[in-house]
Amino acid sequence: MRRWSSSLALIVSAFLLSLLASQGAAAQDALQATVPAPTVTGTPAGPIIRVPEEVNVRLGPSTDYDQVGVLISGQTAPAVGRSPGGEWIQIQYPGVSGGLAWVFAPLVRLEPSTATLPIVEPPPTPTPRVTATIDPTLAAQFVGLGTPRPTRPPTFTPAAPVPQLTFEPIAET
Repeated sequence: MRRWSSSLALIVSAFLLSLLASQGAAAQDALQATVPAPTVTGTPAGPIIRVPEEVNVRLGPSTDYDQVGVLISGQTAPAVGRSPGGEWIQIQYPGVSGGLAWVFAPLVRLEPSTATLPIVEPPPTPTPRVTATIDPTLAAQFVGLGTPRPTRPPTFTPAAPVPQLTFEPIAET
């Protein structure tokens, strides 16, 4: 009987150990990352821009283009090219269509300072959102009115005199 109980205890112990081991493996699997971890890439070769103060990032080389982001002080970005006048620098900017955007050149530092950037043809100028138009019906109402007549200034009309109140002394009795 004693042998039987020790065998049973040994079997139960082995079962419990295998159960705990499988739960530990499941817990370890649950802790595994489900998305790939980012890998460290090398520094970009070629010229970069360094931002001394916050600068807006735009879709084209003008304030007429939409702002798509901001670079803050200390950030860098690979420089790709410059506008025909040299006032704007095209940079690699992930997160926008095509991965390219523009910054105003006087607000950033190009490193190395001796770097020359190729001239890049800017994208087409965006269409203005609102076009100012004059309603022809409204404008026709004012045609032929000529110059307006001057308005007569107001005249001064003195107020009626204020009556002076007098009091009679009351006799004491």
